[in-house]
Amino acid sequence: MRAGGGRPVGEITRGTTGHNRLRRSDRWTAAVYGPLLVSADRPLVADLGYGASHVTTSELFVRLRRVRPDVEVVGVEIDPIRVAAAKPYERPGLSFVRGGFELPVGRRPLIVRAFNVLRQYGEAQAWEAWDLLRSRVADNGVIVEGTCSEIGHRAAWVTLDARGPRTLTLSARLAGFERPSDLAERLPKALIHRNVPGERVHDFLRDFDHAWALSAPYGAYGVRPRWMAAVERLAGAWPVATAPPLGGRRRWRLGEVTLPWSSLAPDERPSS
Repeated sequence: MRAGGGRPVGEITRGTTGHNRLRRSDRWTAAVYGPLLVSADRPLVADLGYGASHVTTSELFVRLRRVRPDVEVVGVEIDPIRVAAAKPYERPGLSFVRGGFELPVGRRPLIVRAFNVLRQYGEAQAWEAWDLLRSRVADNGVIVEGTCSEIGHRAAWVTLDARGPRTLTLSARLAGFERPSDLAERLPKALIHRNVPGERVHDFLRDFDHAWALSAPYGAYGVRPRWMAAVERLAGAWPVATAPPLGGRRRWRLGEVTLPWSSLAPDERPSS
């Protein structure tokens, strides 16, 4: 997956989107990378593959402007029809352009969000897309790449920087699942096919389900206390983030859990 020839890099996605579908990742990004936005000179954020509607890009713009009032957000879509449909919603600081993984946004963005973009690609192609995105972000930039359910109640995302993938976050509406492993269907492409015995991500989800089962008595007080007890129990066996900004009780209360990528990563990167 290489940029060149003047053509956008990538394929058109299904384009499914909707109001507040990406609220969970937006909230997390603003909390975790707010200091990065505040300290940057002319911060630019790229929203890659925003889909058939401008709405999630516009929502990201509004949410990040609460953190950094002059942040610029560019929605990037490979489908020219979708770009044309979004153009009427441009305003100062918010724009839409045609493009793909090559990110034709004028300068290197500080943050790239790419949600529900890589689901249709193979595992090796997803790694290649990560490499290309990492070559396009600012030197201290980050990529937030993930997937979510149709209404955003279940989500998972990876953060990457110049060195590669750094963290994995699982996020769920706490009334929206039976057991933590239900989130497996939203794992990023680099992990979703690795949820089999012998792989670390499979072991993690198995242990999370076990911690959830052992925490059942807390369910008498509600699903949130049970989730928090399960995450705290899980942190005794896995390197769950337990301190801000990535972890701790404030983030756990929101239905989140974050781990270092290295604790779940496959032993080998797939060959293309």
